Amino acid sequence: MKDETAIKKIVVIGPESTGKSTLCKQLAAHFNTLWCSEYAREYLLIHGKEYSYGDLLIIAKRQLQLEDEHVEKLRSMKYDVRNIVDKSQEPRTRNQRIREQKSKNNKQEIENRKLETANCKLLFIDTDMYVMKVWCEYVFGMCHQFILDQIAERKYDLYLLCNIDLPWVPDELREYPEEAPRRELYQIYKNILINQQTFWGEVSGNQNERLRKAINAVEQYTL
Repeated sequence: MKDETAIKKIVVIGPESTGKSTLCKQLAAHFNTLWCSEYAREYLLIHGKEYSYGDLLIIAKRQLQLEDEHVEKLRSMKYDVRNIVDKSQEPRTRNQRIREQKSKNNKQEIENRKLETANCKLLFIDTDMYVMKVWCEYVFGMCHQFILDQIAERKYDLYLLCNIDLPWVPDELREYPEEAPRRELYQIYKNILINQQTFWGEVSGNQNERLRKAINAVEQYTL
């Protein structure tokens, strides 16, 4: 039987500058839930972009810690939201009763809160160990065993692969503005997803199109 109370984890992956963080934020807002950001940006902004092979192991471990922290936070949110009381049945002053009677949205607000409870099982994750594996191998030609072990152990419910059809936007941490490495990295990610067992979907187009495709995939494969 399908476990309706489980946390469903959706990972957004792809090359740099493909809208992963933006998509995670939009999905979390749409489904009234949380998203886990990419720790690498925080680490590199503090320590500088001249990273070593060892730095990637530090980043990977902290990324997983953040993911686990978000799972626990989401569990507590599920508890809080699940215990929301329908206050429409509590004693009211005369003015409050009049306002409630006139409000056509009161019942809908309660239903929206129930919907929030159901959707709190979703966690959107910007980056997982597949990303760390690709990063390690693409730059250093090898990968930490810890990362490989975590790929084997950790399970997710859906992958969303961001296409490279968005314009590359420069920032201080991005490394690959040329089309050739972007295409190469995209194909590496696609090959990984083709050869693993979790459902996955591709998101492409402008931001609105990407969000629509992502929502459809989430609703089809996780709800």
